[in-house]
Amino acid sequence: MSGLKSLMQPHRILLMALFGAFVLWCALSLRWDWIPKYAPLALEGLWTTIWILVVTTVLGFLLAIPLGLAQAIGPWYLSAPARLFCTVIRGTPLLLQIWLLYYGLGSLFPQFPWIRSSELWPYLRQAWPYAVLALTLSYAGYEGEVMRGAFSGVAKGQLEAAKSFGMPRFTMFRRIWLPQAIRNVLPTLGGETILQLKATPLVATITVVEIYAVSSRVRSDTFIVYEPLLLLAAAYMVIAGLIALAFKRFENQVPERR
Repeated sequence: MSGLKSLMQPHRILLMALFGAFVLWCALSLRWDWIPKYAPLALEGLWTTIWILVVTTVLGFLLAIPLGLAQAIGPWYLSAPARLFCTVIRGTPLLLQIWLLYYGLGSLFPQFPWIRSSELWPYLRQAWPYAVLALTLSYAGYEGEVMRGAFSGVAKGQLEAAKSFGMPRFTMFRRIWLPQAIRNVLPTLGGETILQLKATPLVATITVVEIYAVSSRVRSDTFIVYEPLLLLAAAYMVIAGLIALAFKRFENQVPERR
């Protein structure tokens, strides 16, 4: 009942009316006859965007945990490289990182005959492995710094109490330190995942056909500009909304600190 009352506020009603009028205008005034022809390619591009987003965020977060831990408590020979990695990743444009991997590292592999004859060559000659690697390293660089603060923010008294009871270090890390650090950074992780979604169009610059590349192809083939961009914006908004909703639901299920 309270949710319905909040929706019936005057400014919300006005915004919904304006949005409905805009959608109606788009449906009646713009050209949409190109959709049936490009729908299969658009679905393929949407799937590419989603799986690249999921794979790079999962792998990037798994890499960010040791990066944050090394900076928080590691010796200098571990903390210094981790800090340097995060500094380089955060200090250089993602587009530059993608191009360095694809046009730099990718151009070196064909010079080695043993790589060209290996089973990895059918994958290394494609663009998507370099896109996945670049986005993974980028996400890890930013989240590594976030996890450093999260590990440092866990109350030291809990860790000292676990040590006094003789709890092994790995068990203490798995049951106390890591869960509390992740709980503290859940809102940040949701925002960084949405930013990762917004970074996926950059992989179109190295010929990966994701949803942005599909809209560019429609624009170049048909000279229709606004309609593909509007659908592209709607797709990103829907995916971002689902990500925010999923993280919000997960936050509500995590027990609060007592």
